[in-house]
Amino acid sequence: MKCLAQKLLIVTCLFAAANAFGEEPPLLKPELEKMSQGAADRVPPEMLRMFAQGIAEVRDTGIEGKAANVGDPAPDATLYDSEGDKVEFSSLWAEGPVVLTFYRGGWCPYCNLQLQNLQKSVAALEGAGARVVAVAPELPEKVGETVAKHDLSFLVLSDKHNALAKKLGIVFKLPDVILPVYRDRLKLAEYNGDQAFELPLAATYVIDADGVIRYAFLDADYAKRAEPRDVLAALKKL
Repeated sequence: MKCLAQKLLIVTCLFAAANAFGEEPPLLKPELEKMSQGAADRVPPEMLRMFAQGIAEVRDTGIEGKAANVGDPAPDATLYDSEGDKVEFSSLWAEGPVVLTFYRGGWCPYCNLQLQNLQKSVAALEGAGARVVAVAPELPEKVGETVAKHDLSFLVLSDKHNALAKKLGIVFKLPDVILPVYRDRLKLAEYNGDQAFELPLAATYVIDADGVIRYAFLDADYAKRAEPRDVLAALKKL
């Protein structure tokens, strides 16, 4: 009887894993486009122009071409969980492939939308053998608030002062044209715990167990994010 129960458990686990691997993550792009359209309908045109100029200025720095990309080794850095405990990044990918997504902070509606979509995609991504990790420069307690707000089941960590993001080359200083919005209206310093006014690109990487980047999504436009289906396709190639 005990042997039969063990066999049934194994079959159930294999069936669940097969289902997770076969799931297609929900599309993110249509949701992002809907959010952008909503912003265009309610945000004053002058502010939209300011944000567009800010994106253009970030792109003009060449950050997308200079950042770590496919084939590069992943750097190590100390991250922090919501309790403030240290997590060495290399300890994560040493256990197996990692899907690493950077979000700007819990104040960012596009980031929140991406995190919600990622939660819906986590079964498929983990079913493909990866660990899903989201990272932001916000303080550990703010990370905890973000996790609770969206009921996230995957690992979310604080990258204090953009330590990991800087090593990947994805950090930029907020352009003067949009700095007042982030400083005075969004209160970015309260989220990040510093006055640097720096943010990471909303980048996504797939890192294999050897610490090599196998997929990279990099875009200076914060309204554009990696499509989970593309991430899943990258994982299946590992």
